[in-house]
Amino acid sequence: MTTATTATTTVVDAPEPADRGDTPRPLLKGGDPADRIFRGWARGAGATVLLIMTLVGVFLGGRALEALTDAGPAFLTTSAWEPDSHHFGIATVLTGTVLIGAVAIVFAVPLAAGTALYITEYAPRRLKQTLISLVDLMAAVPSVVYGLWGLFLFQPSVVGLSRWLTTYFGWFPLFAVDGDSPRDPLSPNTFYTSSTFIAGMVVALMVTPIACSVMREAFAQAPPGEREGAFALGATQWGVIRSVVLPFGRGGIIGGTMLGLGRALGETIAVYLIISPVFEVQWHLLQNGANSVSALIALRYGSAGEFGMSALMAAGLALFLMTLVVNFIASSVVARSRSGAGAEA
Repeated sequence: MTTATTATTTVVDAPEPADRGDTPRPLLKGGDPADRIFRGWARGAGATVLLIMTLVGVFLGGRALEALTDAGPAFLTTSAWEPDSHHFGIATVLTGTVLIGAVAIVFAVPLAAGTALYITEYAPRRLKQTLISLVDLMAAVPSVVYGLWGLFLFQPSVVGLSRWLTTYFGWFPLFAVDGDSPRDPLSPNTFYTSSTFIAGMVVALMVTPIACSVMREAFAQAPPGEREGAFALGATQWGVIRSVVLPFGRGGIIGGTMLGLGRALGETIAVYLIISPVFEVQWHLLQNGANSVSALIALRYGSAGEFGMSALMAAGLALFLMTLVVNFIASSVVARSRSGAGAEA
C-alpha cells in the first residue's frame, strides 16, 4: 500500500519594520531663521538703495525747481550759461557730455572686448587671475590721476593724431577744425588741445575696466557643451569665439557698453582738468574747447549765488536722470543675458 503525504506550506508574515525615526521633518511656516534674516537683510539693502536714489532725485528736483520754473523749456535749448541775467540752459554742456561719452565708448568697447576675450580664451591659466586683478585695479585709480596724466603726458602725444585726422578727414564735419590749416607746419598745436577728442580718450581708459568686467563674465559663461561641439566639428579657436562665445555674450557686450557709457557721462575731475570750457555747441571733436555738465558744476559751484546754485542743481538733475536711464537699460540687458548662462547645449 502506498501512502500519499501532502506537504503543507505555511506562509509566515514578515514582521513590521521597526520604526527608525524616518518621519518627515516638519516644515517651519516662515522658513529657517537664518533664511528669514538673510531675506530681510537683502530686502532692506535693496530698499535702502532705492530710497537713497529717490531722496537724491527729490533733493535735486526741489533745489532745481526755482531755476526750472524760470527757464521753462528753453532750459534744454539755450547754449549760454548766465543765470544771474536769467539766460541759461544746458544745450552746450549736454551736447558736450554726450560727445565725450560717445568718444570714450568708441575707444573703450574694442579695448574692453579684446581684453576680455584674451583673458577668457587665450591667456595661460597661471596668468588669468593676475590679468583680471590688473584690469580691475585700473578702476581703483582716482580720476584726478587720469586727469593729470591726460593733461601733462597724453595730450602732447595725441595732438599729432588730431592734426593727421584733420588733414585727411577734415571734409567730415566732426573732424574739421575752424581757423587752422593743418598742412601748415607753422600752425600752432593749441587748435587741437583741450578738445572733446582728448577728453574722450582719457575717459575711455577709465570706463574700460567696467565694460571689460561685464564682458569677461559673459564670455566665461558660454555653454561648454557648445564649445566642445564646435571643436569636435573642426572649428578653430576663432571659429568657436565667433560662433559660440560672441553670440552668447552679446547681452554682456551691450550691457558693459551701456554701463561704461553711464560712467563716462558722469565723469567730472578728469574732464574738468583737460577741457577748455566753451559755452557754444561744439560739434568739432578735434578742436580746442569743450564742456560737460559735470565740469560745469565743478567750475561754477564755488562762485554761484542762490539762483545760480538752483540752476546748477537743474543741470545736475538732468545728468542724474540721463545716467539713471542709461544704467537701468544696461542692468536690464545684463540681467537678461545671464538667464540660462552656463547651460549645456
